[in-house]
Amino acid sequence: MASFRFRAVSNAGKQIVGEFEADSKKAAQALLDKQSRQKGFRVQSLEQRAVYQYKVIKEGKVLSGSQEAYSKEELEKALLKLGYQVKSIQKNIINFTGGVPMTEVVNFIRLSADLLKQKMTFDEILNLLYEDTANKAMKDVIKAIQKDLKDGKEGVEVYSKHEKVFGKFACYMLAVASTSGNMALVFESTAKFLERDAQFKKNMRQTLMMPAITVLAVIGVVIFYVGYIFPATAELFVKMNITLPPMTAATLDLSYFLRDWWWAILVAFIAPIASMAWYFSTPGGALFKDRYIIKIPVIGDLLQKTSIEIFSRVFYTLYSGSGQNVEVIKVAAEACRNTYMEKRIKEIAIKGMLNDGKGLMESLEACGVFTQTALSRFRLGAESGTLRDNARQLAEYYEVQTTYKMQTVIDVINLFVNLFIMIALIGITIVSSETAIIKPG
Repeated sequence: MASFRFRAVSNAGKQIVGEFEADSKKAAQALLDKQSRQKGFRVQSLEQRAVYQYKVIKEGKVLSGSQEAYSKEELEKALLKLGYQVKSIQKNIINFTGGVPMTEVVNFIRLSADLLKQKMTFDEILNLLYEDTANKAMKDVIKAIQKDLKDGKEGVEVYSKHEKVFGKFACYMLAVASTSGNMALVFESTAKFLERDAQFKKNMRQTLMMPAITVLAVIGVVIFYVGYIFPATAELFVKMNITLPPMTAATLDLSYFLRDWWWAILVAFIAPIASMAWYFSTPGGALFKDRYIIKIPVIGDLLQKTSIEIFSRVFYTLYSGSGQNVEVIKVAAEACRNTYMEKRIKEIAIKGMLNDGKGLMESLEACGVFTQTALSRFRLGAESGTLRDNARQLAEYYEVQTTYKMQTVIDVINLFVNLFIMIALIGITIVSSETAIIKPG
């Protein structure tokens, strides 16, 4: 978020100066207009903090650097006050600091959790992480968090402005940690969640990327052979008025078809993929995808159990055992990374508990998205009064199981890729062999 400063005059003639943050200057102006109508003051100016590059002279040496300020004049006065002779000040036209990789976010939360266990204060931790972080954007985030906490702002306000960096769930958890009696535990659980999430995504990319590249390479080789190499040989026999065998003739016809209609084939290949990607990016498409992806053999079971693992881990972290934990179930559902499961839990379980007075187990069973193993662990925990511990055990159990399950998915995918390669090679071999035994009539 960008920082803004405004100057205004109240109805009593009193000067008002304030600072706030917003996504853009347009959003800042809209917010300020709303506040001015509600509180009855007249806005005189609105300035956005920007980065300025400066060159100064001190003791005969030319020094340069960058500094954030609301105006060029403000920065110039500050530099003069420090005893510098100002040579030039230029505002950055493009203030690009780069993005924040997920590894930076995970490291921030993991190191915070480890240092909190060592009884360091969070302010000390932020100082250490600020000095040790190389990413400029992450430095700005840490600096903003430190400033807001020192200003006495609530955790929700402090972290919500950084949702694009941390993600919705992590922001919520960090806000909870700021008011929690066990800050280290919440940070530890959040770090574990993010590490598992990042590792799962990495494994899925590695699992799917190489087979996808292999399949595309094989398709490319087959198209090149059929479209360019094969016709050069087959057309010689056509010119000699030799009758081609059935497979050779069919392959030559396919070659001509590819040459004439390559653009239509390309469109027919790309259009469905692009349409599907667009549809899945919409709320309805994401819901449709998540509903049926967990029913796909092998990989669906893996994805469902991974979502239940995340739900259980978040539930364990936030559950208090007081009975008023609807918000905990809601947050755990939002974190489980499956919009269909989230929707079922919110619309069936939570509504059943709030509107119909149903118990936790009855509501979770009605969702139809939990495995029998998960339901039995929750039921046992509810009956014995150890629901929180059982949720942790379930999360750890599914963590181990899904790790092994991932290897099964890799083996299945590799099997189908090898079968595809084998079929392609057999086809090319048969056509080549048939062409090689053609005899002049």
